[in-house]
Amino acid sequence: MQDLIETLHSLDGVLADTVGDALAGGAVTALCDAEVLECLAIAASISRRAEALLVESVADAQRRCDLVAHADRMTTAYGCRSVSELVQRATRVSGRTATDLIKVGRAIVRDVAPTSGDRLPADFPQMREALADGVVGVDGLLAVIVPLAHTAGAAGRAAHLAADEELAAAARGEGVDGAPPACADDLRAQASVWAMYLDQDGAEPREAKAMRKRGVTLGVCRDGVVPIRGGLLPEVAAQLERIFDSVLNPKVEGAPAPRGPVFADSVDDGDRDEPIESVADDRTRAQKQHDALATALTILAGSGGLPTIGGAAPTLVVSVLASDLEAGRGFAHLTECDEPLSLSAARHIACTGGVQRATVDENGRVISLLTFDRVFTHHQRKAIGLRDGGCVIPGCRIRANWCEVHHVEEHSRGGPTHIDNGVLLCWFHHRTLDTSGWKVRMNHGVPEVRGPHWWDSTMRWRPVTKSPVRMRERVARRT
Repeated sequence: MQDLIETLHSLDGVLADTVGDALAGGAVTALCDAEVLECLAIAASISRRAEALLVESVADAQRRCDLVAHADRMTTAYGCRSVSELVQRATRVSGRTATDLIKVGRAIVRDVAPTSGDRLPADFPQMREALADGVVGVDGLLAVIVPLAHTAGAAGRAAHLAADEELAAAARGEGVDGAPPACADDLRAQASVWAMYLDQDGAEPREAKAMRKRGVTLGVCRDGVVPIRGGLLPEVAAQLERIFDSVLNPKVEGAPAPRGPVFADSVDDGDRDEPIESVADDRTRAQKQHDALATALTILAGSGGLPTIGGAAPTLVVSVLASDLEAGRGFAHLTECDEPLSLSAARHIACTGGVQRATVDENGRVISLLTFDRVFTHHQRKAIGLRDGGCVIPGCRIRANWCEVHHVEEHSRGGPTHIDNGVLLCWFHHRTLDTSGWKVRMNHGVPEVRGPHWWDSTMRWRPVTKSPVRMRERVARRT
């Protein structure tokens, strides 16, 4: 109808003049608090009413395309592959918003009966009325439609309509609890309760769907990182969260990362009584969770509980030229990834695993293969754990069973795989030991740490331990 189009053009012109004057003249800034709140409410009401017309138009476009062959569709006539593309081009919204509009449109559209031509009721008739009255917008409709999408088939049309009626009443502020009009999040919570009530089969069908949708995929390495994406089952995600909490010590989460030195519990060196400053950990939460996952994977691979590959535990294979390793320049390579690896990463991996030295001739033929045992045994790890109590870097709270054993004197330089040459470091501090400014040495079997200059201007070597027994002994000696 031309009258509708003309009216909309007129409204658009009035609104354009109003908004232009308000933004150019700073009219909103001049309002008092109550007037700003009223302006918000009126603007939202206008937006919801506009969304109602937008949803109805999208629903009718989808209905028209569903009734005819592809060549006769309006999408084809306007050079679009689908209704979604048509909506994006006409409204300038994102693909996700176009999908939401189509989803909402299907739920509130009144189809036409093919035989009689009568208008059929919508799937959510009361929510449709609420949309027409400007009570809810697209967000509110999605909050109701998504949880209740399958309840009509599971519980029957009557029960579905009862949920639709009560949720529409809650959106109007006319619910049984007498609460004010519900926002989208409140409607979603109430709709979820209705969905659980109406779904007599419980969580089983949803679990079967979740089992089909679960998965984790690794992308192609770009810029030194491999993207990971997918979906975890709730119990798997919960277990991973517990691992993160165990490694990351959730008691310290929530506080901003310290900018510079901070003081931690005293770790005395026997000669001085002042506390040792702890390292400022400026890693983000996401980076900490990456490091925690790396720790868990390393421990799991060496636990002996996984199936073997080629007769051995899952082993990360890193290759590097001996000349590059000695010179400290060049790259290392993983058999599972085409992206080159830094030499510091190769040293980190080799420090916790075995090393095989292969010698090849100029044609690439392997002429010798030597194996060096450099893995600390289970009994050695226990002894080192009792001595160190955890990661030896001051301020780090990673427990002993989550740490790796670092060769203080590198094995390639003659360092033995002995208790007096091994210290506990968490994955992060082990991985960054060459670049962080921290130094570790052994003094007659006792680990000592020297921190970077910003942490300790004296640059002293200090005996360190997290073992409560050794710390108690030190207190006893002082007193």
